[in-house]
Amino acid sequence: MTDAQVAPYTPRHSEMARQALGLVFLTNGAVFGTWAVNIPSVRDALNLNETQVGLALLAIGLGSLVTMPVTGGWTSRYGSHRVTLISMFAFIFALALPFLAPNLLVLALALAVMGAANGAMDVAMNAQGVTVERALARPVMSRFHAYFSLGSVTGALLGTVLVGRVPMLTHALIVVAAAALAAFWAGRRLLPDQIVATSPSPAGQDQVSPSGKNNAHSGPRFSSAVVLLGTLCFLGMLSEGANYDWAALYFRDTLGLAGGSATWGYTAFVIAMTLGRWFGDIVRTRLGDERTVRGGALLTAGGLALALLVRDPWLATLGFALSGLGLSNVVPVMYGTAGHALAGHGIAQVATIGYAGFLLGPPAIGFVAQHVGLPAALGIALAGAVIIAVFGGQAFALVRKKAMPPS
Repeated sequence: MTDAQVAPYTPRHSEMARQALGLVFLTNGAVFGTWAVNIPSVRDALNLNETQVGLALLAIGLGSLVTMPVTGGWTSRYGSHRVTLISMFAFIFALALPFLAPNLLVLALALAVMGAANGAMDVAMNAQGVTVERALARPVMSRFHAYFSLGSVTGALLGTVLVGRVPMLTHALIVVAAAALAAFWAGRRLLPDQIVATSPSPAGQDQVSPSGKNNAHSGPRFSSAVVLLGTLCFLGMLSEGANYDWAALYFRDTLGLAGGSATWGYTAFVIAMTLGRWFGDIVRTRLGDERTVRGGALLTAGGLALALLVRDPWLATLGFALSGLGLSNVVPVMYGTAGHALAGHGIAQVATIGYAGFLLGPPAIGFVAQHVGLPAALGIALAGAVIIAVFGGQAFALVRKKAMPPS
């Protein structure tokens, strides 16, 4: 029996898959968090400057961009559950590679491998999320993204304990071992892909397979709504990536904190983002998606302004926390909006454009920081948040127009 011929899932299997995929997202965040808190140590060990750190981070993005476009075909052919598991193991074991690098070139190659594994995992686990959502007949994607943030918190907190106290490679191998055990447990509980025709789709979405196929869309097209939503998602993920990859260096180099104390801003950011996503559905119900996104963007801009203009560690920690809280629901709402109004092709396109901001933005900030300093370079993330707040209304208006049935 093929995956497409599997009978509709039982509530028990669907719930177990939800828990398993939550662990997958959490593991992805923990691995990323482990790398992020060790960036200053790797920089110092290899004696790199900001431009060289930016080049190394760019390798992660380039590696991901190699695998992301082809992973959709892999999930269609082999099933998102299989591709998720294989790419998850690849990403976990790739974590050790950067800590073995003796120079910038090898570091960039190691990060490219890590990025390629993560790109495949990101596409596959979100496709599996669609399958789980449809099996449960209710939306759960925002909570999955909260698990990613929770994983980042876990990685950051572990880093606060281990950074400066154990060798970097030892730190990485501890995480690799724990993450591999999680992958073994979760892999057996993910669901084969199918369209659950016997149950209603969550949130009134069209019946769309995880590969993005839909009878209403014969082929992918970049509509004006996709471009605008994707651009705002790009800016949101640029700001998110800037916080992830540069917060520790900002506290280390600009504020003069060392060791585990340099992780305060990063830890505050990911904790606030996790809480914002965990309770995001309540906020969205009360305020609506548009006000949630635009208000959150303004909160992010204010938080980053506080962190960058007031050079006090405690106020900067508060600023990064406000930034995380404001950004917490920007990307999940953008994904959900694209899924509701533009169906499978739309959400794939918006996610791809947005992810480019997460991957390419932090290296660009590194290049700018080499010439004007890191605080001024992080102003790019602040400006991106302001643009989201200003132009978010036009994006949602255009999406509403696209989603309206013909009269």
